[in-house]
Amino acid sequence: MPSTTTGTSTSTATEIGIVGGGPGGLTLARLLTLRGTPVTVHERDTGPDARTQGGTLDLRLDTGQRALRAAGLTEAFAQHARPEGQDMLLYDRAGTLLYREDTPDPAPGDVPSPQPEIDRADLRALLLGSLPPGTVRWGRTLRAAAPAPDGGWRLHFEDGSTADHRVLIGADGARSRLRPLLTPAEPHHLGVNSVEGAIAAVDRTHPELSAAVGRGTYWVIGDGDSFAAQRCTDGRVRIGLSLRGPADWPATCGIPFDRPAEARAALLELFADWPPTCRALIAACEGELTARPFTALPVGLRWEPRPGLTLLGDAAHLMPPVGLGANAAMRDALELADALAAHPGDPERALRAYEEEMFTRTAEDAARSDRMIELIHSPGGARGVAAFFDPADPAAEQHLESSGA
Repeated sequence: MPSTTTGTSTSTATEIGIVGGGPGGLTLARLLTLRGTPVTVHERDTGPDARTQGGTLDLRLDTGQRALRAAGLTEAFAQHARPEGQDMLLYDRAGTLLYREDTPDPAPGDVPSPQPEIDRADLRALLLGSLPPGTVRWGRTLRAAAPAPDGGWRLHFEDGSTADHRVLIGADGARSRLRPLLTPAEPHHLGVNSVEGAIAAVDRTHPELSAAVGRGTYWVIGDGDSFAAQRCTDGRVRIGLSLRGPADWPATCGIPFDRPAEARAALLELFADWPPTCRALIAACEGELTARPFTALPVGLRWEPRPGLTLLGDAAHLMPPVGLGANAAMRDALELADALAAHPGDPERALRAYEEEMFTRTAEDAARSDRMIELIHSPGGARGVAAFFDPADPAAEQHLESSGA
């Protein structure tokens, strides 16, 4: 069962503390626990089900799946993985089908796809269930961190509690509270904003839209904007619109996101000349529509070593949301666990070794993500994305080369 410890204790005895209970932080906690190293995860959520976990992830063989293999969770992953979630229908704004991917049905228990989908909620539950009770301390919103009197770091939380750890790992995401202790770098806006919504029980409520989306992703790319619908395990279809615009677009665009019915009407007007399926999916969205900017940290970000402190995942290398971020975070967790195991009793050497590997590896991932987000939102981006998935398409090859993707 997942740990559900809460409370306002004033100290924590484990040598290693992790701030953030996302895929990277929980993977690291599992790997360290397997190797006999007690660890505490401080998570601001009040419990495992305090909020929705978003859509799905495609875990890749050399990153996310590699970390799960080392964590002894391959069999559990196979129970939740959806190779068919890799199905994709890619259209241009005129409604022309440019690329189609149909994933073969696997044999029972097999995960033959190199990057099958798994819902974020299922991945989090899988990782939480692998940890000893009490590993995760819920409701811990970090207020500040400072060097502890006897070495290491002291964490101060909004509830008044504190925790001391000799080694502290920031896995606390895009708006990391620990990142400023290592670098002044902040995420910058990518010139793109998203609007997200969902349709529940789509097979029952909108069977015609269920058929249009298929088993995986329905994706339409225009000249600078895009529309995606993605199926989840629980029967939902998540909708994501991404549009070019300034960082303040969610507040200045005039769409009343706090009034969902009016927001849907405004989005339908904005997408008036898009394919009918896009409009029908927007109209079918239930509940709130959430607008948020796309941001990223500078490609190749590095920092000077600081004793007992490092970062992983989005806290270290926030990337455009094109499928590499969570995988990179889980690979970070594996590399950091390996480094700590290779240098027992010398955490500073372990952290430096981890950071050098992580800086080099994730700079390449971040550069690829930057090129991909630019390709998606460039004029004629649909052809370029089709070429990315199917380089044999002669009509798209020239666009792909010119984009540098």
